[in-house]
Amino acid sequence: MVERIVTGASYGLFSWLQQRVTAVIMLMIAVVFFVFIAYLGLNVNSNISSWQNVFHCNLVRIVAQLFFVALLLHAWVGIRDLWMDYVTCSRLRLTLHVLTIIWLAASLIYSIKIIWA
Repeated sequence: MVERIVTGASYGLFSWLQQRVTAVIMLMIAVVFFVFIAYLGLNVNSNISSWQNVFHCNLVRIVAQLFFVALLLHAWVGIRDLWMDYVTCSRLRLTLHVLTIIWLAASLIYSIKIIWA
């Protein structure tokens, strides 16, 4: 009888935890943002210049960037697990991983350009 050596028995725990933490971060930021939108929407003087003034605040920019970083990490864990579970050809899986990383990195760069420009 050959014994199977199991290594890294908790390797999925980090991915599971990362998925939950990023989801909680995005939920908290989304709730605060929607409360803020409701408040700003009830304000009679809300116009495009008031929105621009809100996003000139560095704290708002940092929170918005944190939301997008959490979103991209959340997407990476989900898409990576999807490729690992359902794509059996290793070359195709590697190609899909690389393309996903390129797409997510480009999305991060674009979010920085939009938020901080």
